Amino acid sequence: MMRYPAVSGMFYDSERDSLLASLRRCFLSPRGPGELPDENNRGSSRRIKGIVVPHAGYIYSGEIAAHAYLQLWKDGIPDTVIIIGPNHYSSMPAIALSAEDYRTPLGDVEIDRRISSMIEGDPAEVDDISQSSEHSIEVQLPFLQFMNPEVKFVPVCMGAQDSSTALLLGRRLRDIAARNDTVIIASTDFSHYVRPEEARTKDMIAIAAILRLDPSSFLDTVRRHRVSMCGYGPVAAMLEATKGSEGVLLSYGHSGEVQRMESVVGYGAIKVV
Repeated sequence: MMRYPAVSGMFYDSERDSLLASLRRCFLSPRGPGELPDENNRGSSRRIKGIVVPHAGYIYSGEIAAHAYLQLWKDGIPDTVIIIGPNHYSSMPAIALSAEDYRTPLGDVEIDRRISSMIEGDPAEVDDISQSSEHSIEVQLPFLQFMNPEVKFVPVCMGAQDSSTALLLGRRLRDIAARNDTVIIASTDFSHYVRPEEARTKDMIAIAAILRLDPSSFLDTVRRHRVSMCGYGPVAAMLEATKGSEGVLLSYGHSGEVQRMESVVGYGAIKVV
């Protein structure tokens, strides 16, 4: 059973060699961290509990995402990565898991079915159809494969992003993380289609709330300030799961930095230890 790429050739390159070249550019470009993950900077401290990364096309957000992935590499790649992404197309089911491994131009990524089975249970259910066209999880996989071709993962697609669903998921993941070597990736873009100055202002308010590491306060901040980020539920779930001691903003940018436009989408890379 295989989930085939839905957005290769659109959000990222569809050919292996050009995708690898694109990933290298994300790390080495001026908007990126400026270095590649290699054996000279590979770490094993395993302090990072979670990261926030964007999920737009690599041309716009890949360089921002590379900051978080380089930090993950330097910290040490875990046995299993849990990726929580929003469902852009449906609110059902509330939380969708997958029985299908994922394929990208870099190869196949195996589901950690043992971890996935620990997440399953009301309101989380296996529903491959709901993930079949969703990009928020898929676009993270080439970055992980670039660093570790043998990586295992668990895709968690949130159709419902209300506070009770996010916090319930976070508590379930916290119990799993306490007994297993995992990192939780929250996949989100920040403000959508607003002027650059408004995007930066509102996004920094949301980011400051993330760095306080309080998921309920973060969700309240997003509502009060009407921050049009698409993955607030995944971020809240990650914060609840990790109960981190420190949050660090690694990079922030928006689509207008790549191509002149009046309305932009904001992107942030954050780590939680």
